[in-house]
Amino acid sequence: MAESLVEIQRRIASTKKTSQITSAMQMVSGSKLHRSEVASKTFQLYASKVREVVTHLAAAELLSLEGEVEPDPFDDTDELHYHSMLVSRPVKKTGYIVITADKGLAGGYNSSVIKQTLTMLGQDHENDNEYVMMAIGRAGADFFKSRGMNIAYEMRGLSDHPTFAEVMKIVRAAIKMYENEVFDELYVCYNHHVNSLSAQFRAEKMLPISDLVAEEAKTYEKEYILEPSKEEILNRILPQYAETLIYGAILDAKTAEHAARMTAMKSATDNASNIIDDLTISFNRARQTAITQEITEIVGGAAALE
Repeated sequence: MAESLVEIQRRIASTKKTSQITSAMQMVSGSKLHRSEVASKTFQLYASKVREVVTHLAAAELLSLEGEVEPDPFDDTDELHYHSMLVSRPVKKTGYIVITADKGLAGGYNSSVIKQTLTMLGQDHENDNEYVMMAIGRAGADFFKSRGMNIAYEMRGLSDHPTFAEVMKIVRAAIKMYENEVFDELYVCYNHHVNSLSAQFRAEKMLPISDLVAEEAKTYEKEYILEPSKEEILNRILPQYAETLIYGAILDAKTAEHAARMTAMKSATDNASNIIDDLTISFNRARQTAITQEITEIVGGAAALE
């Protein structure tokens, strides 16, 4: 019985140490989550302004090409010859950027992205030759490579708060591959941050840029004074806009990762507390049993001497 008590005490001490670690990791993830949420919201303001400028310039450029006839600049029936990023071409191959984490201890964050990406690929494609993978994060890269899937580019070791310069390499590689017709459309697959307790899988189409709405184009009493031409500016700003879309998805995914890790560590801490409570009850019962047995033996011995 003494060995049982010692073993229970060891388990309680070990579980308390684990609880202290998971509690600290929860607080660290909570701090990272707050910082990431602020960065994501701030970036959304920038992205919305870039979208506003792109929408206005695209509409104005097409209007100037068509004379003074005002067509819908984003209607699929219009031939937008002035930039390939706005033109939908026949899809021979599709590109996917899949964003996962480099580390574990984040609950079902990685498995959710991978599982739903595989489901989508199975539904949309008949064989592996119809798509190209680009992996951000060790979990996704290792998973897809182990299954022999076509990975054109991978990025590991992304920081907890990635800067635009840090992800520029893979972002520009994706845009270059689209321009060189390695694939004809590009999707980004990731977990969208809803709140600290939940995330939602998304597969957003990034290229070609097809979500611009004509009604969003603002009219001004005085038109922009542009130097050089609208077309040359669009040639520079459209790739930058595509870069902001992809970067925004990466920030969103990182925010969801921090939230998932914070939730997982909170759950682990709560579970450790429950285990400690159960072990404490078991320890007290075992100790009471030992005391009762000792009293019984003493009483029995005294009775035998009478």
